[in-house]
Amino acid sequence: MDFGIFNLLQHRDRSASPQQILEEALEHTRLAEDLGFSRVWFAEHHFSNYSLCPSPMILCTQAAAMTKRIRVGSAVLILPLHEPARVIAEIALVDALSGGRLDVGVGSGYQHYEFERLGADISENKVVFNEMLDMIELGLSQANFSYRGEYFEQLQTAINMRPVQTPHPPIWIAGGDPNSHRRCARDGYIPFISGGIDGPDRIKKMREQVEQCYVDEGKDPASVPLGVLRFVCVSDDQSIIDRYVDGARFQKRIAMALRHRRETMVDDYMVDEMPFPDEPSLEDIAENLVVGNSEVVAERLCQEIELYGPRHMSLYFAVGDVPSQAVMHSMEQFATKVVPMIEGHFGKPLADICDVPMPASTVRAAAE
Repeated sequence: MDFGIFNLLQHRDRSASPQQILEEALEHTRLAEDLGFSRVWFAEHHFSNYSLCPSPMILCTQAAAMTKRIRVGSAVLILPLHEPARVIAEIALVDALSGGRLDVGVGSGYQHYEFERLGADISENKVVFNEMLDMIELGLSQANFSYRGEYFEQLQTAINMRPVQTPHPPIWIAGGDPNSHRRCARDGYIPFISGGIDGPDRIKKMREQVEQCYVDEGKDPASVPLGVLRFVCVSDDQSIIDRYVDGARFQKRIAMALRHRRETMVDDYMVDEMPFPDEPSLEDIAENLVVGNSEVVAERLCQEIELYGPRHMSLYFAVGDVPSQAVMHSMEQFATKVVPMIEGHFGKPLADICDVPMPASTVRAAAE
């Protein structure tokens, strides 16, 4: 298995400029490569402080330009907000610019606010998502392609920029939709789920759902190359842990407002933070998340790895208004202290833990 970092670029601290938040995310990316993290992920959202990143492909390109080894990925491209042929060409371009280091995480979207402002119909997002996924597969793996679906018709087209990875970069599908999990099983895509502010038992149940989808498609459930997004904070300073947990609650509050159309905007694009129905206490949230000193975090992660067997864990260090220096200290503690303890617990290198191969994409020789 391996660990990566997730960048949402959330804007909670109104004294910080959007440019500062962007620069901090890129600084965390540089540090992630130096510390040996495997991947860095960038989200896509629009028009609110939930995320300041409207284009993960642009940030993946910048991240690739300033690094040499770490893989760069979208988590996720909201496919129904894009035009198919253009996004296919952009995926190929970013893969080429990164030297074959791109991971393509995709999702169908859930925020009415951004769909409405981009002229997209969220009620049709699942069908549109699947048609676009069909077209991405065809456009990246074939020399030329055409397509006729319910929502899209593509004339015979050749994507003239080709991806370095063949047949295409790894495709990760985010969310809990069983139809998407079955598609992962059929097409060799990677299921990518989030624990949110819930505990590991919820992730275990989601893993079981994914496994059943694999069984339904005639696949070995033990072969699931599961990706998991998890809140993690490593610190000896309780005030930082408390601030992190409060930041996780903040994220959940504005996500729930945007999901259920209860958002109220203040100061242009800031979502007014309000409690949501049945909101857990900060103490309960802290119990659910992976937070604490290095020993506590290592122990909890070992338990979670044994419980639901992730192949990749994307760790969410920069939450709410946690200061950047505290985020980087948490990353450093994780890489230098937590990872060795996890390897010691399992008695093997990290790469051999939960050793389920990711669906392979090969990289063409540079001379080709």
